[in-house]
Amino acid sequence: MTGPLDRFCPVLLHSPLGAAADWGSLPDDLAARGVETVVVAVTDDDRPPYAARYVARASLQIAAAAPARPLLLVAAGAAGPLVPAVAAAQRAARRTVAGYLLVDALLPQPGTPTRAELAAAQQHLDPPVRPPDFFTEPLPMTADWPDAPCGYLRTGDGYAHSAHLAELRSWPVRRKHGEPLADALEALAAQVWPDDV
Repeated sequence: MTGPLDRFCPVLLHSPLGAAADWGSLPDDLAARGVETVVVAVTDDDRPPYAARYVARASLQIAAAAPARPLLLVAAGAAGPLVPAVAAAQRAARRTVAGYLLVDALLPQPGTPTRAELAAAQQHLDPPVRPPDFFTEPLPMTADWPDAPCGYLRTGDGYAHSAHLAELRSWPVRRKHGEPLADALEALAAQVWPDDV
């Protein structure tokens, strides 16, 4: 089976509030389709500066994987606001970032807001599984982003407002309805890159 994801190397960025295992069978499902995939597993962002540690560790893992195709950053949850910084690190290393797919994620916004400010603005409440300063530290600056095509995948109701904000930005937004996550991402990618189907 071929589709628009075949042109890219999806980089799966788990939420800093979770783990790479939260992606479930997605990495294996993409591999079964022949899609080169990098699964980032950040486990050492447990002290300040949390965001910088996450971005640095993700960037090192992407570099170690040495993907051959242009990168498609796929961010979940609280990783959403970090994708501009991850992308900037990839561009600095001369890797191409072709686009972004956010999965039940907070949207990045200009300036240096905190996670708490983004969650309040996007009407989402994360569980307090991290120290309070995790939510109140300023995030890396987001300027002139997005710099590539974006899409938003909503799998439930928790990020409904973020999905609505993505629609207001004229991004393709898709709602997952029971199909495997790989199928939903493939369908969303077909909306973002319709000429590649």
